[in-house]
Amino acid sequence: MAAAHSDLDIAPFIDHALLDVTATPEQVARCCDEADRFQFASVCVYPIHVQQAVEYLHNKNPKVCSVIGFPTGATTAAVKLYEAQEAADHGATELDVVMNIGWLKTGQSQLLHRELADICDATGQTVKAILETHLLTYEEKQLAVDVCLDAGVQFLKTNTGWFGGVTVEDVKFLKAAARDRIGIKASGGIRTFEQAIELILAGATRLGTSRGPALIQQRQDPSAESSASAY
Repeated sequence: MAAAHSDLDIAPFIDHALLDVTATPEQVARCCDEADRFQFASVCVYPIHVQQAVEYLHNKNPKVCSVIGFPTGATTAAVKLYEAQEAADHGATELDVVMNIGWLKTGQSQLLHRELADICDATGQTVKAILETHLLTYEEKQLAVDVCLDAGVQFLKTNTGWFGGVTVEDVKFLKAAARDRIGIKASGGIRTFEQAIELILAGATRLGTSRGPALIQQRQDPSAESSASAY
C-alpha cells in the first residue's frame, strides 16, 4: 500500500528532531537549516536550544518545538510547568510534554489532567502529550487519550524514542480512541520513507524523527535507507 503513495510529500508532516545530549550550536543551526530547506513542520529541540532555533527560524515557516519533562516524564508537575512556560517565553510555539508514566500505570487521572491542563492554560501554545505507548496496556492508552482530550492538548505523541518505537497499530488505536478530535504524532524509530508513509496512512498527522532529510532522500532513491538511530 505504501508504494502506491510514493509521490506523497511527507515534509510537512515532519518534526525534525535534534535530541542528542551532545548537540552543539553548530548542529542546532544545521537542524534549523534542514528544516527550512525541506520545509518541515518544525524543529524539535531541548529547551536550552529554543532561543537559538527561534532566532535562526525567524520569519521562516518551520515552527520551534521544545520537549518538556524529556525523556522520562518523572519530574514534578511544577517543574514541567516552569519548563514549559520558559520554553514558550523563549519563543517555542509547540511543546512535547512527556506524561507521568507512573501516574498512568496507577490510574491517577486527576493528577495527569491537572498537569497537562495547567501547561495548556499557562502557555497557550500547541501541546503534544507523549504517552510512551510501548510501556502501556490498551487500558492505560485509553486512559491517556481520555485525559488528553479533557485537558485540551492538541496532539497525542506515541513515544520519546528512548523506550521503544512507534507501531502502525498504536497509531491506528490512538486515532480511533481520539475519534479524530486531535492530531496524532508518530515518533520513535522512524527510519524509512516507506515506514513514514505507512504511519501517515494509519492516521499520523505529524512524524517525529531525527532522520527527516534521509527520508526525503529515500523518496527520490529508495535504496538510500538509513541504519542510524532515529528519535
